[in-house]
Amino acid sequence: MSQYQNRSLNNQDYKTLFLAALGGALEFYDFIIFVFFAVTLGTLFFPADIPEWLRQLQTFGIFAAGYLARPLGGIIMAHFGDLVGRKKMFSLSIFLMAVPTLAIGMLPTYDSIGIAAPLLLLFMRVMQGAAIGGEVPGAWVFVAEHVPHKRIGFACGVLTAGLTMGILFGSLVATIITSIYIKQEVLDWAWRLPFFLGGIFGLCAVYLRRWLHETPIFKEMQECKILAEEMPLKSVVFNHKRAVIISMLLTWLLSAGIVVIILMTPTYMQTVFHLEQSLTLKANSLAIISLAIGCVSVGYLCDKWGAGIVLIVGCLLLAATSWTFYHNISDEPLTLFSAYAIVGLSVGVIGAAPFVMVKSYPPEVRFSGISFSYNLAYAIFGGLTPILVTLLLKYTSQAPAYYMMSLSAIGILLGVYLRKKGM
Repeated sequence: MSQYQNRSLNNQDYKTLFLAALGGALEFYDFIIFVFFAVTLGTLFFPADIPEWLRQLQTFGIFAAGYLARPLGGIIMAHFGDLVGRKKMFSLSIFLMAVPTLAIGMLPTYDSIGIAAPLLLLFMRVMQGAAIGGEVPGAWVFVAEHVPHKRIGFACGVLTAGLTMGILFGSLVATIITSIYIKQEVLDWAWRLPFFLGGIFGLCAVYLRRWLHETPIFKEMQECKILAEEMPLKSVVFNHKRAVIISMLLTWLLSAGIVVIILMTPTYMQTVFHLEQSLTLKANSLAIISLAIGCVSVGYLCDKWGAGIVLIVGCLLLAATSWTFYHNISDEPLTLFSAYAIVGLSVGVIGAAPFVMVKSYPPEVRFSGISFSYNLAYAIFGGLTPILVTLLLKYTSQAPAYYMMSLSAIGILLGVYLRKKGM
């Protein structure tokens, strides 16, 4: 496969990166838009006479079901991705996300069909989870196998930045809809708009992905007949235990950065520090843009210096900036915006995770290896992180800072290990 390793990035590579990142952003938007309308969905899809806490618990339970479906969907898609091709699964994952997103926008509410309404919502959410479980690992493998070996970090960084921009897109759409329409209009019909938008954009992305080609590495594996002879997942579990552990720990760091600093912090600033919602959302948007820049920069530096040193330095910065940010939250816009942007940039260290994962598995089981470890870890840690941080908040208002510093310490230890291994 050497002929792909020594060239520079060409126009086809840039086109592949752009289409992959755009599709990833749209798919992540589809997955995340649910959380921005969780309160509205809870009102519409559950009986009016149940307690508010139970309504929210059931709504977030349906949201969490998307995370729990990730491992199964990811493992099935990865299995076929390793056996029949990356491109087919890469296109299928976005189609499987677009259809249920569009369907959520069309669902009748509890008032119309009773208990069937939340059950249908749950089913659509499970389908979304299965799709995102195949999309993220599949996208990392797809771009990494297209670009020259020495640009894998940059490619994975660009793609991860694209995924994070999907969160920003969701936040902006939610902000625009809640600004244009009054609360009653949102409840009556406007809540459907972001789901229609996501479904239509997703179907457009399916069409755009027709222009992508199968990865050169997979083509060579087909020609040389070195596709996995046994079930790829079985090979991963029995022959690549160390790679699985490293991948899962890196996913814990990645999920903590996204869930705590990007998704939980706006609500945390509103409830603990009583900041205005509009102020926290503006600061959050700035942090997401900084995160995208950080992901691309970290990926570029992984190619240049290796993942070990980048993880050590990046996690030291993440620990320092997390401590500084959470200890100095202010309602003064310039202070808040600059501090949140800097910590967002530091979260960009998560751009090293896909670089390490792609290099940890041989091509014939790469998709299955990344999918199994990433989705299993994300289902566990993505689900437990908000609960742990919320429980810790009972004892200290600095719980997010301590949690991120703990994960940074794990990242530093991983960096030291990878440096010793020459990665």
